[in-house]
Amino acid sequence: MTNTTVDIKAVEKLAEILDKTNLTEIEYDMENVSIRLTRTSTVVTAPAVAVAAAPVLPVSTKEESSTPDVIDDYSSHQGVVKSPMVGVIYMASEPSAPKYIKEGDIVTAGQTLLLIEAMKTFNPVLAPRGGKVTKIFVEDGMPVEFDEPLLILE
Repeated sequence: MTNTTVDIKAVEKLAEILDKTNLTEIEYDMENVSIRLTRTSTVVTAPAVAVAAAPVLPVSTKEESSTPDVIDDYSSHQGVVKSPMVGVIYMASEPSAPKYIKEGDIVTAGQTLLLIEAMKTFNPVLAPRGGKVTKIFVEDGMPVEFDEPLLILE
């Protein structure tokens, strides 16, 4: 059994940085010491849609990314719509409702394309402009990272 002690000063310093920068999470890793602090928001907002509970999904590693390598080819495409946050994708307001969009659909600026659930809040991703949905990279219940390509809108 390894005898480890917590460096309280390091934890306090990280908490101070977390407060000053308004971050929600900070992680420190060095040699055999790993400290991770997270803050939960007390403000909860949600769009006026009914959504089912999020499915429990396995955590993926960078080696086994949940999105195909094809996305890399589109990440700099001028019509790519990227994720504004980390969360879980929902393609409809509830399981029995029709999907907001499908490939080939014509959308208008401001139209809801999909939802991203983050910290039990459902955030709509709106079309930045009108156009045709030519490619969708995500599926219902799929975890996404910040700035990850979601779809192509041409």
